Amino acid sequence: MLKLLLITIGIVALAVVLLAVKLIFKGDAHGPMTHIGGSKAMRERGIHCVESMDAIERHQLAHKPHAKETKH
Repeated sequence: MLKLLLITIGIVALAVVLLAVKLIFKGDAHGPMTHIGGSKAMRERGIHCVESMDAIERHQLAHKPHAKETKH
């Protein structure tokens, strides 16, 4: 039973090391960019991630003059 546990731990450790080889040797601690904004083609088309689009729209609304409300 102990032998099986050690073999399993060894296989899992080897898998983790093999998955992290690129990060270890490249020295990039952040990994690949997976956000839409990280894609050059999407940026050229003016497409951003939802969080960025929301921040842009909130900024625009904050600086937009508001119309005076009328009471009926």
